[in-house]
Amino acid sequence: MSKTDTAAAPRPRNEFLLLAGNALRFTGKALTSNPTTLVGAIIFVAIVVLAILAPYISPYDPVAQRITIRLQGPSWEHWLGTDYYGRDILSRLLHGARYSLVIGILSITLAVILGSLIGLIAGYFGGRIDIVIMQVMDVVLAFPALILGIILVAVLGASVTNIIIAIAFTAVPAFARIARAPVMTLREREFVQAGYALGFSDLRIMFRHILPNIVPEIIVMASLWMATAVRTEASLAFIGLGIAPPTPTWGGMVREGFENILDSYSVALFPSLAVLVLVLALNLIGDGLRDAIDPKVGTNS
Repeated sequence: MSKTDTAAAPRPRNEFLLLAGNALRFTGKALTSNPTTLVGAIIFVAIVVLAILAPYISPYDPVAQRITIRLQGPSWEHWLGTDYYGRDILSRLLHGARYSLVIGILSITLAVILGSLIGLIAGYFGGRIDIVIMQVMDVVLAFPALILGIILVAVLGASVTNIIIAIAFTAVPAFARIARAPVMTLREREFVQAGYALGFSDLRIMFRHILPNIVPEIIVMASLWMATAVRTEASLAFIGLGIAPPTPTWGGMVREGFENILDSYSVALFPSLAVLVLVLALNLIGDGLRDAIDPKVGTNS
């Protein structure tokens, strides 16, 4: 192999570093330029740290039952009170954060990979390929995310893996659309045409020259859809399609709390606030990232 061929060969590691570098620069710019985005990021990081340290900082076993102290309000012994089975609410919140974060992050990561790949292929090749792919995406988008999630979880069964797959499936069309639009514009740009002239393969042009330029749009969509994923997981658990008890999940805790809300307000209040705070933090991050990519949006809103 000649030196010219070696230089022209794609370098996957360099492509990955380029994508990661673009993502970090864009995220750093958004955090430093928008105070509300920084607040959202701080809250999100704090929740992640608490979830990671849950086994070490939880005051009680999250599934240990003590019927004699059930439905107690906040006290020095149990800061957020106890539920119907006498389990410590604070301990269950800390452990439940793990499931909300894991399901939200993994489902959106899967949706980003699949949706971006589908949108990249559709936008790059165009023609009949684009028409067929986007018509399929339109059919999926016709269903509300929660309804489609309920259908998929009911069919697949309620488990962490199936919930992740169901939520990811509902988000794939959104990422396909957000990736397709800029790809259709970028494929006509001079640097892409230069790649054609130099004989670069379609894969090299797509993943080395086009994909890094759509990373900001994908990051914005991912942050906003992660909030949707958290809400969807909590909603599925609330209607009984979440992870089976006694595993602590925020949606499941809200459901148990509403069944006993007349006896103790804290059982439903604190998990509801936890979902609210996490979704708010993710929305603040998403809004800041959106303003960073298009400042006019923040000015006009």
